[in-house]
Amino acid sequence: MTDFFRDIPAVTYVGPNSDVEFGFRHYNKDEVILGKRMEDHLRFAVAWWHSFAWEGGDPFGGQTFLRPWHPQDSMKTARIKADVAFEMFRILGVPFYCWHDADVRPETGNFADNLKTLNEITDYMAEKQAQTGIRLLWGTANMFSHRRWMAGASTNPDPEVFAFAAATVKSCLDATHKMGGQNYVLWGGREGYETLLNTDLAQELDHMGRFLNMVVEYKHRIGFKGTILVEPKPQEPSKHQYDYDAATCFGFLQKYGLEKEVKLNLEQGHAILAGHSFEHEIATAAALGVFGSIDMNRNDYQSGWDTDQFPNNVPETALAYYEVLRAGGFTTGGTNFDAKVRRQSLDPADLILAHVGAMDTCARGLKAAAALLQSGELEAARKARYAGWATPQARQMLASGTLESITAEVLARGINPQPVSGRQERLENLWNRYV
Repeated sequence: MTDFFRDIPAVTYVGPNSDVEFGFRHYNKDEVILGKRMEDHLRFAVAWWHSFAWEGGDPFGGQTFLRPWHPQDSMKTARIKADVAFEMFRILGVPFYCWHDADVRPETGNFADNLKTLNEITDYMAEKQAQTGIRLLWGTANMFSHRRWMAGASTNPDPEVFAFAAATVKSCLDATHKMGGQNYVLWGGREGYETLLNTDLAQELDHMGRFLNMVVEYKHRIGFKGTILVEPKPQEPSKHQYDYDAATCFGFLQKYGLEKEVKLNLEQGHAILAGHSFEHEIATAAALGVFGSIDMNRNDYQSGWDTDQFPNNVPETALAYYEVLRAGGFTTGGTNFDAKVRRQSLDPADLILAHVGAMDTCARGLKAAAALLQSGELEAARKARYAGWATPQARQMLASGTLESITAEVLARGINPQPVSGRQERLENLWNRYV
């Protein structure tokens, strides 16, 4: 127990009509939906970096949060941070959390000392996992913040930076394996370029492909049973990032023979930056067989960057969870809140209540999505729209047709198709009845 969250009770389900502030109105972890407990559907995780490592700065101003573990430059403060984190996990009743190495250990400036402190703090965190039953959804390496990564990690023109990156990922994958992590994530925050004037794009992609193959090879050598995940993002910080969106990542995985080994961790805010919707990215990954996990958040509608706010839009989350459910739900993945309180939200209670509201929003979205999926109305309309492709003639055309044979069929039958309504507004009305 710590005193950072003193006087804040454990958050429990209180129902939609309660006026209890520290209570879930919609997230009832034991409620059964489509044959599975809500907790097992959603698999909530707290992000260590935004909740505990972020100090409240932005591009125009520095630290606003004054926490007991600041400055984050020693193992003593790293342990305090871990104590507070697990206290928050207990209060919220979340089953999982996630970390970058730089979130949990102090930055020493050299690999040997970083390795020592990472092993020390993850041993400490593993003990807390054993005491509490809280698990690690995924670990990852921060290879974008330190100045050594300014020209990339695996795509860096300097082979020594590539080597440092490889050693860093090995250390983080080892720690994730030791802690029973369900996944390991790679986000290429600097894997891209600013200008082609100084970039060999083909060589950088080849290096990135080889690097990811090394990660997969090592995963199998150590017997890590979790999933390797890649996280797409179009820009910010790199102007041209190689992991632009789900489709781009799949093309990369396929080129380097990794499409059966690696899946995607998709983020709502990143989908928006790529010009997509979150449900589009989930549906695309599912269609390509690489859907893995999600980072749940939202962007500010008036800002053009990734603001990482907590989700509060039920229709948006419902559309996302509808595609998650259609994809068969999570296996090793889950819902990680890659979100941070605003830099003016200084109180410990703000951190708790931000997650409470987000968890309720996701629960409402999940229930709406499950109800519509269970009704079968939307799926029936979708099936009816493509019913023509179920006929023997259509199946034969796809299986063995040629341009010549199809042209002959059009002439013989006098085919002259007329447009059929897509019924979009009717289906939007149907959707709105559920959300």
